[in-house]
Amino acid sequence: MSDTYVFSVELLNRFCNDAFQKFGFSEEESQIITDVLLLSDLYGIESHGMQRLVRYHKGIEKGMIKVDAKPEIVFETPLSAVIDGNDGMGQLIGHFAMKIAIEKAQKSGMAIVTVRNSNHYGIAGYYAKMASDLGLIGLAMTNSEAIMVPTYGRLAMLGSNPIALAVPAKPYHFLFDASTTVVTRGKLEIYNKQGKPLPMGWALDERGHDTTDAPRVLKNIVEKNGGGILPLGGSQELTGSHKGYGYGMFCEIFCSILSLGMTSNHTHIGNKGGTCHGFIAIDPAMFGDPKEIEEHFSTFLQELRDSDKAEGQTRIYTHGEKEMEAYEKRQKEGIPVLKNTLLEMKELCDYLKMDFKQYFGELEEDAEHSSFY
Repeated sequence: MSDTYVFSVELLNRFCNDAFQKFGFSEEESQIITDVLLLSDLYGIESHGMQRLVRYHKGIEKGMIKVDAKPEIVFETPLSAVIDGNDGMGQLIGHFAMKIAIEKAQKSGMAIVTVRNSNHYGIAGYYAKMASDLGLIGLAMTNSEAIMVPTYGRLAMLGSNPIALAVPAKPYHFLFDASTTVVTRGKLEIYNKQGKPLPMGWALDERGHDTTDAPRVLKNIVEKNGGGILPLGGSQELTGSHKGYGYGMFCEIFCSILSLGMTSNHTHIGNKGGTCHGFIAIDPAMFGDPKEIEEHFSTFLQELRDSDKAEGQTRIYTHGEKEMEAYEKRQKEGIPVLKNTLLEMKELCDYLKMDFKQYFGELEEDAEHSSFY
């Protein structure tokens, strides 16, 4: 059987929509969830796309994610809001919260919205992009199950705690979206599915020693045995470990602390997700003519791309450039899905009583590479 299959965006969109509606979400809700998942894959961020379906399947099946839950505002000012997600689907809560931040920023110039009692919401960049698509500056961040070991520690205490920033620019928007750990848990899951050892410097075992054993690290995270993923900068202050640890704390403050929600080390215990998010929207008009600001920023981005290259290098990227190129390529050529992810999708079909063959046909056992449309 091939290690990777390629599917059209249209097919995967239909499959995801049908699956989430089978779970009990409305057509509109299912499309929002699907949009977040597929944007991740279209951007080439495979750790947070289709391979995450199994996480939502298991979360809904166990009751951690409540299909009928609705987010509610529990505290509000003209410039801020605190939202209780009531254990609902993270993508729906994130979309709801960023919409509020955008609406407030359009009225008052800026807004900060923080969320408690949510679940995994996909890529942070999706929500930051919601703001930049409307001419605003957008920031989005989230905590997660504890996977980050603080500098000189051996027990995971913070999540991957990604931070995303999107800013209007030409010819495409600036979009920075990165975890504050060296890699995300999803990347470890991909290595685990592929049976590959982790690169040295990504993770620690339960004793606080470097390890390349993905199954061991993932098992330790789930069972809270110790060990986990390193902060940006690795394990030593000499290489900047304390900076990644600090960025993780930055995220935690805007997510769990301001919302009075669960810090990463208390989430995902028992059958409670408890994930917290933070969203910021800023109208550039607070600082002058938005078009002049956009042109000024676009000029700088182009100067970065045109600046002198290191020996042997031909290109300098600005953040968001690779994602847009991947988006255009995958819209035309399709989205690759790992064999093991496809098998998880088949299990999902069995659970929801959906006809897997209706979408994907028969899996070919001997093909080096297969495509379905």
